[in-house]
Amino acid sequence: RFMGPAALGLDGNGSLYISDSTNNTIRKLVVANNAVTTIAGAAPMYGQTNGTGAAARFAAPFGITADNAGNLYTVDLQGNTVRKIVQATGAVTTIAGSGGASGSTDGTGAAARFNFPQGVAFDSSGKLYIADTGNHTIRMVTLSNNAVTTIAGMAGNPDSTDGTGTAAGFDTPTSVAWDGNGNLYIVDSGNSTIRKMVVATGVVTTIAGMAGASGTADGTGSAARFDSPHGAVIDGAGNLYVSEPNSFTIRKLVVVSGVVTTIAGSAGTAGKSDGTGTAAQFAQPMGLSLDGMGNLYIADASNNAIRKLVLASGAVTTVIG
Repeated sequence: RFMGPAALGLDGNGSLYISDSTNNTIRKLVVANNAVTTIAGAAPMYGQTNGTGAAARFAAPFGITADNAGNLYTVDLQGNTVRKIVQATGAVTTIAGSGGASGSTDGTGAAARFNFPQGVAFDSSGKLYIADTGNHTIRMVTLSNNAVTTIAGMAGNPDSTDGTGTAAGFDTPTSVAWDGNGNLYIVDSGNSTIRKMVVATGVVTTIAGMAGASGTADGTGSAARFDSPHGAVIDGAGNLYVSEPNSFTIRKLVVVSGVVTTIAGSAGTAGKSDGTGTAAQFAQPMGLSLDGMGNLYIADASNNAIRKLVLASGAVTTVIG
C-alpha cells in the first residue's frame, strides 16, 4: 500500500525507488518480483531527522534519483532540503538546505536555502539539478562539496522568458530530466510548457507548449498544449515523457521535432482502469521512470498505485497498489 506516491527513480540493478510522499518514506520496488520494502523513514512520521532506515524522518519527499555509486538523492518538499540515502545501509543525511528554513540563498550545505523543491536529476559527473519550485529557479548541487548555485531563473520572479541563466524566467518548475548530452529538460508547470537548458551555456528555450495557453491538444512545438504538467523522464532516443496530473494523461515529446502526442489516458477522464492507450485511466499521475527495456513506470498518486506502460504497445497495467 502507498499513500500519495510522488516520484520514481530507477537504479542500474533493476530496482525502482519511490518517494511515498504522504507516508514520508522512501520505498524500494524490485522490478523482477514486484516486492516492495520501506528503506528509509517510518510512516507516517514527519520530520527532518538524519538517521538509518526507520530512524530517519522526511517531510514530504518528492523527486528522487540515483547516482552511479549506490546512492539515492531526494528533495524534501516541505523540509526545503536535499537528502542522501545510501542504498546499502539506509543511512540518510541532509546534504543541502536546513530543515524547515526556506529561502533562495546560494551556499554550501546547510547554508543554502530552497523553497518547496520538487524535482531532482543526476548528470553522472557528480552534479544534481533541482527544480526549486517555489523560487521559480533551477539550482545545481556539486556533490564533491555540496555547493548550491542558481543556474537559471530569478528567485521570486515567475516569468516565461527564454534567455541565458538568470535572464531566463520560469513559473513553478516541477521536474528536471538530464539527457546525458549536456541538456536539461524542465517541466515549467505554471507556464504549461516544456523548456530546454543547455547547461554549458545556460541558454534556455521553450520547445513545446505556449506560456499562458493551457490545454490538452497534441501538436508540434508551440501548437501543443499542456495543462500544468508535472513529471518528466527522457530516453536514449530523445523522447521526453511527461505526466499531466490535472488531465490524467501521459504525453510524449519527440525532442528533435517538437511533436507532442498523448500516449496513455484520456484528457479529463480520471479513473483506475488498466487498458491500452487512451482506454487506460489515471488519477493524478506524477513521477515517471524508464527501465531501459521499453517500459515506463508511473506514480499514480491519487490511485496510490504504481503503473506500468509498455511503450511499444501502449498497454497500461497496475504493478503495485
